[in-house]
Amino acid sequence: MILLVSAMKRRVECAAALLESIGEPVVTAETLQRAVELLRNNSYTAAIFDDHLVENAPHEFEDVIEQLGAAIAIQANFAISGTERLVRDVRMAMHRRMHDEAAARQAAARTLHGELSSTLTTLLLDCELALVMSGLPAAAAERLVSVHDAARKLRAQLEANEKLM
Repeated sequence: MILLVSAMKRRVECAAALLESIGEPVVTAETLQRAVELLRNNSYTAAIFDDHLVENAPHEFEDVIEQLGAAIAIQANFAISGTERLVRDVRMAMHRRMHDEAAARQAAARTLHGELSSTLTTLLLDCELALVMSGLPAAAAERLVSVHDAARKLRAQLEANEKLM
């Protein structure tokens, strides 16, 4: 859902164009105070603000920023920007956000993969060292073999997932 905040009457036209182009419902607000209420009660992917409102009420805009959550904040000059430009700017900002989120997920996955790989290497080596110890009870050796096999399977799964990344 997209929030569009502007006192201009064109906001309805812009909301319709955004809905048609992006396919997400658009909620409009005429004031920053109303935007704060809407942001408190709903989750939005993007919040578009008319420059005129932001520049004339900077303290109120700070309240809005505190309520944004995960929404992308986009400022636009509705007085000079056409509907097509607004749609293009919103689409570009949303695309950029999706790209950034995907890159962050990939970086997190690579970090986790590296940490798991290191831990598995330690586990496998410790099992192998313990298995060659003299005087190891048979029951303990069986358990170590079982743990070693489970760690090897986990390593194989981790390597298979690495190829998918």
